[in-house]
Amino acid sequence: MAVTDEAIEKIKAMILSGALKPGDRLPKEPDLAAELGLSRNSLREAVKALSLLNVLDVRQGDGTYVSSLEPPLLLEALAFILDLHRDESVLELFQVRTILESAAAALAAQRMTDEQLAELRETLDRLGENPTVEALVANDLEFHGRIAAAAGNSVLASLIESLSNRTARARVWRGLTQEDAVRRTIAEHRAIVEAMAAHDVEAARALATVHITGVAEWLRQAL
Repeated sequence: MAVTDEAIEKIKAMILSGALKPGDRLPKEPDLAAELGLSRNSLREAVKALSLLNVLDVRQGDGTYVSSLEPPLLLEALAFILDLHRDESVLELFQVRTILESAAAALAAQRMTDEQLAELRETLDRLGENPTVEALVANDLEFHGRIAAAAGNSVLASLIESLSNRTARARVWRGLTQEDAVRRTIAEHRAIVEAMAAHDVEAARALATVHITGVAEWLRQAL
């Protein structure tokens, strides 16, 4: 494993230095192994490991390429890890969501364009006044996704998407069992939108924190 780790670090160094850029094809295996001072076997294992992390793209019969290295692609490994979490760890996921989404709301309040704000309002209006719990949760995912996108940070948006998708089941459960959960969620969403329309950074941050903390607190009592 130490030899494979060395090979991984050398390939990573080539990417960080710019010797290999997104979309570049790696040199042929014997040439790259000689260039890096590695055995072909250790290089092969490193390529396999980096392909699992979506850093490299192995195309049968064509060669190995550096991936786009876009955050959503690289964070797929995180999504896999989150899928392995047990239900009792969902509270920890909500704690992380609170931190990330309050920051995203604050950034979005600064940066959201009139067009993005209109789209956010349209997302809520499309839901109607008496949605099903399932429709509400689907709308909730879109709502928070639009805020994360408006924050203007692709890494932050990808992290929020991964966490939101993996806490959806808890939100459905809350909607089905907690009295007035649907009405409260809609009201909280609209309050967040108004804070963003006013470009009130601290209000947006606080409202997003209260919104997600409320779900986490209900879940803590329900577990």
